[in-house]
Amino acid sequence: MIPHALLEIAAAHQPEWSTPGELAAVRNELLGRPPLVDAHSCHALAGELEFVARGEAVVIQAGDCAELFSDSERHRVQAKASQLQHLCDTAEFAGIPAVRIGRFAGQFAKPRSCATETLPDGTEIPVYRGDAVNGLNPTATARRADPARMLTAYDLAASGLDALFMRQLLLSEGDSGISSMLAPTYISHEALLLDFERALLRPDPARGGTYASSAHMVWIGERTRQLDHAHLALAEQINNPVGVKIGPTATPEELIAIVDRLATGHRRGRLTLIIRMGAEKIADRLPALVAALGTRAGEVAWLSDPMHGNTKKTVTGQKTRVVTEIQDEIGHFCRILREQRVHPGGLHLEVSPDPVTECVDTTADLTGSLDFDRYESACDPRLNPIQAQQVVRHFTRLL
Repeated sequence: MIPHALLEIAAAHQPEWSTPGELAAVRNELLGRPPLVDAHSCHALAGELEFVARGEAVVIQAGDCAELFSDSERHRVQAKASQLQHLCDTAEFAGIPAVRIGRFAGQFAKPRSCATETLPDGTEIPVYRGDAVNGLNPTATARRADPARMLTAYDLAASGLDALFMRQLLLSEGDSGISSMLAPTYISHEALLLDFERALLRPDPARGGTYASSAHMVWIGERTRQLDHAHLALAEQINNPVGVKIGPTATPEELIAIVDRLATGHRRGRLTLIIRMGAEKIADRLPALVAALGTRAGEVAWLSDPMHGNTKKTVTGQKTRVVTEIQDEIGHFCRILREQRVHPGGLHLEVSPDPVTECVDTTADLTGSLDFDRYESACDPRLNPIQAQQVVRHFTRLL
């Protein structure tokens, strides 16, 4: 049951659903469906994040920018999980345990800066908000915010979780058929679409209260972390591990308030701060934020999202990211935290298991003739497997 107070709080970046009557029916359907994840597995992840906050492990959180329904079949989720495992293996080769958290099996909604976009012929249509809301094709029909898509999102998340379980089982047994322990893969997504998230709140049989059954961990984005808005209130209500994206506009006062609300009374590491400032701004902005928390900085896990603050456009207007700038932000992130005796807890990356051509290697590439023949992202550019390994290796060398 959703507390009435939560329904009255302002909420940013929510779609204008085309059929309110159908929305109510979809909500009721989701309310009656089984939880996607159980509370005990959410608490297991919380236990692993406690080790991260204590400096004894790192997180590699990686996956899609905006997950497409068409790219969420069982074999595709397994391919994404395999890439995540390889990235974590890279970190563990450096001698530190790695917690596997996927940005898949549920990353179906995206916040957008503008509510509409204008096509080359001058036609204005609603912006694409992720497959849980509307379609990627640039037509008015495809861009209609359809509540029934949330049911498809649930079905695909359930199928993806089942595929992860089967992969875990097969890898644990190996060729011998003897079961062995294998690090679990947890799933996460941005808790953006409140109609979906609220409908999947469930009683927590392990600890009482409520948990979000849509994923083991959810995060609140930079655009929806307002202290008086509904997304932070949702994060405050649930028992799951939660993350909050922190960008260059965050003030020390805001960060203290977020930590007060989401970390107080919980185990160490329940809150993860995901820093996304850009290579050019992080050195000026992050030190004051860490210092403002004082000893409480050690109560949370700190991740670097070195991608969202480093988005660039080529001379032809194509959105991309530069690997060297991604590495620069990671370097600043690690140095600043080390200087304040706080553990750099890991990375939050947008990656693809395919050889996509969406990010470039250096800034010099921005002015040259670029080959984007495999630009397949539904929204923002992702690292391909070689680039992702390069970034994770860079991070582990700094630990």
